Amino acid sequence: MNGPLIVQSDKTLLLEVDHESAEAARRDIAPFAELERAPEHVHTYRVTPLGLWNARAAGHDAEQVVHALLEHSRYPVPQSLLVDVAETMARYGRLTLTKESVEGEDEPVLLLRTTDRAVLTEVLRHKKIQPLVGDRVDDDTVRVHASERGHLKQELLKVGWPAEDLAGYVDGEAHPIGLDQADWSLRPYQQQAVDGFWDGGSGVVVLPCGAGKTLVGAGAMARSSTTTLILVTNTVSARQWREELLRRTTLTEDEIGEYSGSRKEIRPVTIATYQVLTLKRKGVYPHLDLLDARDWGLIVYDEVHLLPAPIFRMTADLQARRRLGLTATLVREDGRESDVFSLIGPKRFDAPWKDIEAQGYIAPADCVEVRVSLSDSMRMAYAVAEPDERYRFAACAPAKDAVVEQLVGRHEGQPTLVIGQYLDQLEQLAGRLDAPLITGETTVAQRQELFRQFREGEISLLVVSKVANFSIDLPEASVAIQVSGTFGSRQEEAQRLGRVLRPKGDGRTAHFYTLVARDTVDAEFAAHRQRFLAEQGYAYRIVDADDLDAAAPDPA
Repeated sequence: MNGPLIVQSDKTLLLEVDHESAEAARRDIAPFAELERAPEHVHTYRVTPLGLWNARAAGHDAEQVVHALLEHSRYPVPQSLLVDVAETMARYGRLTLTKESVEGEDEPVLLLRTTDRAVLTEVLRHKKIQPLVGDRVDDDTVRVHASERGHLKQELLKVGWPAEDLAGYVDGEAHPIGLDQADWSLRPYQQQAVDGFWDGGSGVVVLPCGAGKTLVGAGAMARSSTTTLILVTNTVSARQWREELLRRTTLTEDEIGEYSGSRKEIRPVTIATYQVLTLKRKGVYPHLDLLDARDWGLIVYDEVHLLPAPIFRMTADLQARRRLGLTATLVREDGRESDVFSLIGPKRFDAPWKDIEAQGYIAPADCVEVRVSLSDSMRMAYAVAEPDERYRFAACAPAKDAVVEQLVGRHEGQPTLVIGQYLDQLEQLAGRLDAPLITGETTVAQRQELFRQFREGEISLLVVSKVANFSIDLPEASVAIQVSGTFGSRQEEAQRLGRVLRPKGDGRTAHFYTLVARDTVDAEFAAHRQRFLAEQGYAYRIVDADDLDAAAPDPA
């Protein structure tokens, strides 16, 4: 036994990164283990119940998980952990939600069934579950109030007995949708994602940025051929979805509506923004009627890891409709991954980023952390700053400005994005670089025009705020320079790298630089942000700003 993995009884897995079999081990444990820490040589993963249940729902069984641990472990695997894995995974599916005919009822009713009578008895004693169910039908079955399907799944997950939802879905209003594949076709992994989602009924597809999640959505819509509600992060994203659907499907302009701050169109395919749905006036959500405006057969949630809390509550009432979540990462900084599992559905397909890169569908990336030093006076000012002001102080360190200018010069002529969190910092950089600036204040029309100019090569440098984190289609971007971020957000780091991962026509490597002020909380947050990408196999080179000229970019 000389594997790269050390499996410990506290459910942590230690992966030796430099071992020749490390990549194979990383691939095999990814479906069920979550990366916690990723320093240079040993990465720490943790096995959690939610991770095991997601794996179970995606078709992995306990035998496969145990085999992966035994196959790659350097030392004997603790027997207690193997037993715990098998028993935890066996909890999924002992309770099932079904819709069946019951004597004395004209219509099929929602039922909670069990293959283990003691489990049903146990969960029915929980005070939060009792109001969600009705009478016992028999010893192994209880009625469920139809309106509580989502809430019941949430509560069952909390008590450790996740229910498998087999209750089916309403057909929705039929509407023909076909894929117009005259000059393109779904890639093999995109077809697998559509099939995995459809066979599972509802759930989440996880694909890298730039790997064509929109096309998976289009494929699911064609498979469903029903009216569809698509929920997206912002108006620019809504319009990009619209353009892509017009180009890739048989849908016409009259069949696609936009429901945003500026337009309120309800069509067979309606694209709505999260902001509009969660707009609250005098304590009520005036646009919630959109969810019942048509008999939707499919609801698509773009960037599902960003779902606002009110959308979770609304989704709890939509369990009879097929739901597809699309995301590059299931990581949520608010820890609500369990709500995604319960209400949108479990993970149905997950393609490791490096696998998609190996197939040539996303660009290889050179990730570099550039460390800058604060001047003596800035270090003293940082030392006396209030704790809640220190991150902004370090993230906006003036020392970063010259480094940005140096990197932009190094990649002159290459499509480059300078990305940050703080507007005053970005305004200063935009002025220094003589580059256009896009923020939340930039009108949708101005954003679209600048993005068009960038895509078509009329301009090669954009300074952008967090509005460019999500759902922005800039296929030619090949360099990203991150100057500041949302504290330690792992999903933001993944999204920002994703801005440069679309495959390049000439096959060149993408470059992702993150600028960090050493000996500050900026460095601590950067380490946290990089965890998800480390899990996907990306390694950051660390370069001192003073040595930047000597540290040439990795060749393609």
